[in-house]
Amino acid sequence: MTFTLPPGWGRSRSRRLPRLNPVSNFTKVNLLEIDDSTPSEVEGLEGRFSRKFLDSRDLGISHWRYAPNYQSKGGHRHREQEEAYVVVSGAGRILVDDEVLDVRQWDVVRVAPEASRAFSAGPEGLEVIAVGGPKPEGGDGERTEVSWP
Repeated sequence: MTFTLPPGWGRSRSRRLPRLNPVSNFTKVNLLEIDDSTPSEVEGLEGRFSRKFLDSRDLGISHWRYAPNYQSKGGHRHREQEEAYVVVSGAGRILVDDEVLDVRQWDVVRVAPEASRAFSAGPEGLEVIAVGGPKPEGGDGERTEVSWP
């Protein structure tokens, strides 16, 4: 039996610009094998950043683990980078500007760059995957003060 694709199928309709630094067509990274990047004095929080290990020009993935009942004392926002957060285990809350959202496993929350965000874990803890877009040269994150209601 032979299968033939319709005309135009199987061909890209857009042209990609060549990369200055060619990379492989894929990269595999295990987030839990990346060292925790949070300061050692921050008890109850782990953060692993994979962008440099993925060798990606447009994508950043990070893994965050909050201990049971941990509440962020500060937040952050960006100048350009939009982010989405996927709750992979546990439950808790996310403070976006002045609004508190309850989150549980498999919830996805998109946050605009200019909005401040911070997390609070429930009694079972909270584990989140953060997905960000292209990172401007030198980064664009800035810390923010938060006030939990």
